[in-house]
Amino acid sequence: MSIAEKIKVLIVDDQVTSRLLLSDALTQLGFKQITSAGDGEQGMKIMAEQPHHLVISDFNMPKMDGIGFLQAVRANPNTKKAAFIILTAQGDRALVQKAASLGANNVLAKPFTIEKMKAAIEAVFGALK
Repeated sequence: MSIAEKIKVLIVDDQVTSRLLLSDALTQLGFKQITSAGDGEQGMKIMAEQPHHLVISDFNMPKMDGIGFLQAVRANPNTKKAAFIILTAQGDRALVQKAASLGANNVLAKPFTIEKMKAAIEAVFGALK
């Protein structure tokens, strides 16, 4: 069993198309345990019920944005150890720095390639094979 098969992933993005693209890319990389949420509030409910090892979260979302969700994940003792990759279309250095200061493990820019996604995840978990 590869590392990817053991990792539970939570995708949090308000765009259905983005969630599907992320899920497809993760599946191609060998991930099998993938859950999705439409915003940070729904993501926290899922994390409270069953913590995941990796969260890939968009920045711009209604109800609770990616930064608020990151803060909530890091504040909860049951979820704070999850790896967190923030997904953004913005080339905003301030956002990237803020996410890093709040405990994001990496940033993945949209549009992304499978290779860039793999590199972002491997920077956190090491080689996936």
